[in-house]
Amino acid sequence: MDAQRITMIAPFGIRPKGTLLARMLPLAKALTREGLRVQIIAPPIHNPQDAGTTVVVDGVSVTHTARATLPGLVGVIQQAWVLLRAVQASTPEIVYLFKPKGHAGLAAQWLQLLQPQIPLVVDCDDREGTGGWNDELPYPMLAKWLFAWQERTLPRAAAAVTVASRTLQSLCWADGCHPDAVWYLPNAADVGSAVVEPIPADGQRMVLYTRFWEFDVAQLVPVVARICAALPACRLDVIGTGEHGEERAFAALLAEAGIADQVTMHGWLEPAAITPVLASASVALVPVRDSLINRARCSAKLLELLGAGIVVVGHDVGEMRQFVQHGQNGLLVAPDDAESYADAVIELLQDADRLQSMRQAAVAGASRESWEARVPACRAAFAYATRHAQDHKRL
Repeated sequence: MDAQRITMIAPFGIRPKGTLLARMLPLAKALTREGLRVQIIAPPIHNPQDAGTTVVVDGVSVTHTARATLPGLVGVIQQAWVLLRAVQASTPEIVYLFKPKGHAGLAAQWLQLLQPQIPLVVDCDDREGTGGWNDELPYPMLAKWLFAWQERTLPRAAAAVTVASRTLQSLCWADGCHPDAVWYLPNAADVGSAVVEPIPADGQRMVLYTRFWEFDVAQLVPVVARICAALPACRLDVIGTGEHGEERAFAALLAEAGIADQVTMHGWLEPAAITPVLASASVALVPVRDSLINRARCSAKLLELLGAGIVVVGHDVGEMRQFVQHGQNGLLVAPDDAESYADAVIELLQDADRLQSMRQAAVAGASRESWEARVPACRAAFAYATRHAQDHKRL
């Protein structure tokens, strides 16, 4: 029996954003290892240098389509059409759309009109419309309307849906998706089994690995100041940049608080450069404001941190509990309780035996959250979608 052919439609290219590298590609690799034939088709949004290229990554073919040559709205339509034609040329048995928005969403909608016999599975890993990325990014008003409309209608029209969070699952139900057609598929990571080195005697290092939109910068600085005052030998490494230069505002506030010398701002780093920074840390600060966008997301970085033997101190919001078991591999604090958050970090860093035990538990827990463990739910969604399409064809 021939392997089932799955064509994944990406929302943008293989770099620089994280959806393809952190969720789509590793899931595709895991499905390929299970015997499926998986191909990814991506528009070269954000990475025009990759247009018209195909690479094979661990058995998964990743094709970037040609760039649009026309301007404005006509160019958007052209890019979506080129994407559609590439998907059709792949002769898929199932089309798997990642993010129900933009060029990829338009291509999937056209495919449903032209070839409704091909089952469509939609993956939702973020809140895109109202209360989501529409509120965070300066999209044109027409684009915001389109993204919100696509997010409401594409999952409902799909044969099956996979979601990265329980909040997204509820939102899909509220938008009219049949409960049996929505499959919970949180993020995972293939982290292996890291060796947890002893905690250095010359002080503790924390890490803040962020894009800065997840929390209020001004509210975090007093927390860091409280920790630094209680533990003068403690140091904080900050990895990442914000969409609107929030890292500069954060650095300025740290300087005003008089703790800039205890904080190293690394900015955006290549993946290979992140590893040694994480290797020196024993505690990760993961502050999260209680909002719809944060409840809907499932942070792949959490598993990266835990897999590196770093104890996460986070706010108890959304999917945080999926990976952080309070008191075992991390600590969860109620959002907006700055004093309790700082005190939790201080107490943890002052108890070396407890910290070391929790670091070992972090690695052990992360190693169980592999992409192979997500394959059964994914295959069940495919099977459901295939049955749905067959039933629809008989009508």
